[in-house]
Amino acid sequence: MTGLFKILIVDDDADYRETYRMLLVKKGYIIAVAASAEEAYKLMDKEFYPLIISDIMMPGVSGVEFLKEVKDKYNKSVEVIMVTGYGSVETAVQTMKLGAFGYFIKSHNPEELILEIEKVHKIFSLQNVNEINKNSKKSRYLYTSKNKQMQRVYEMVEQVAQSNSNVLITGESGVGKEIIANMIHDKSSRSNKPFIPINCGYFSTGLIESELFGHEKGAFTGATIRRIGHLEEANEGTVFLDEIGDMEEGTQVKLLRVLETRQIERIGSNKLIDVDFRLVSATNKDLVKAVADGKFREDLFFRINTIEINIPPLRQRKEDIEDLIYFLLKRYSKEMGKGIVDIDENTKQQLLNYNYPGNIRELKNIIERLVVLSRGNILKDELFKSSKLLNNDTEEKETNNKLSSYKEAKKNFEIEYIKEVLKSCNNNITHAARQMDISRRQLFNKIVEYDLKEYSNDTN
Repeated sequence: MTGLFKILIVDDDADYRETYRMLLVKKGYIIAVAASAEEAYKLMDKEFYPLIISDIMMPGVSGVEFLKEVKDKYNKSVEVIMVTGYGSVETAVQTMKLGAFGYFIKSHNPEELILEIEKVHKIFSLQNVNEINKNSKKSRYLYTSKNKQMQRVYEMVEQVAQSNSNVLITGESGVGKEIIANMIHDKSSRSNKPFIPINCGYFSTGLIESELFGHEKGAFTGATIRRIGHLEEANEGTVFLDEIGDMEEGTQVKLLRVLETRQIERIGSNKLIDVDFRLVSATNKDLVKAVADGKFREDLFFRINTIEINIPPLRQRKEDIEDLIYFLLKRYSKEMGKGIVDIDENTKQQLLNYNYPGNIRELKNIIERLVVLSRGNILKDELFKSSKLLNNDTEEKETNNKLSSYKEAKKNFEIEYIKEVLKSCNNNITHAARQMDISRRQLFNKIVEYDLKEYSNDTN
């Protein structure tokens, strides 16, 4: 299928214009025609044509002059195939130097021209797919802020992205450290290479080393095949080590050696493998205190902390909450096909006045749940009535009571949220985990923890 690919044919010979038009319309292309360069300019002012097929020998503005004008003053991304009834090597070379995509002689088999057109169409389609993918990725995050602290964070991201220095991102749990790590990668020269996130808190010592360095077949019980580790997998890309403060000392020693030598050894092998990756780490712990307490190696701390970026908690950037609410509402409404267009004023005020101890992650989960439970195209406050999610009274209680209440609210939310998502996915754990943006193992553990096996059709 050619899709809606537009081509402009410029030729002073009416017979050739009509022949090309009929041939290409049959192939599914959208065709416009012009008898001269002057007519072509008028059409190009009104509409974008990714491909122009232009005769060389035309009265007035010649095809060569037209080609120069298209490339210099219109749009360099527009491709031009030159055609002529009087082919010569010199003319072909001249037009190619000026930026023509190809050169076709009218007496030749038209299939040669079709092949050139298909090449241009394929390139254009791939460029569009890449742009869509970039925009899709951008659409998952809000990369703007009205808060001065966050604006400085984004400025630092722009600066550090251009280097290969190790970056340590600090801040409370849920503030969006992985989002910032993603931004650094996307804006770097490594953006077309892998971005590999690893949460150091998810794995025991043995497992995290296998995740990082990989292992050979037979290296330990259960190692039935060779496994490439994430550090090797991320070659020429970016490794994001989340919650690095939870890494055991033995693994810290091995990671430090990799950062110093830029070489790894798979578990069960003594072969050194060269690796080239940019390291971005994150933690919600005070690593300076952890170093002082002997829980984190000082030499590794200095190695990973070439540049530190601290992200403020959401309660310190309340001017961003409304934008985040509407951004997330639009995102989840679109993903779930809900058609929600707004939030009623009372609900909005409750969301704006809440303190969000779980930061952006908590806001994200609340909005997602509200969208899942919503009926109609306006979010309304009755969705809060059976929930303790927005319990701001805890601010007046003692710290221990506040933490206890938040944990209870979080537990209640997680139980209801998991039930709703599983229900919407026909109780399929794999599909539900994908929608929740967590691993299948994490969801399975939550189902076991909260005794929700009756809501799943697969708890193996």
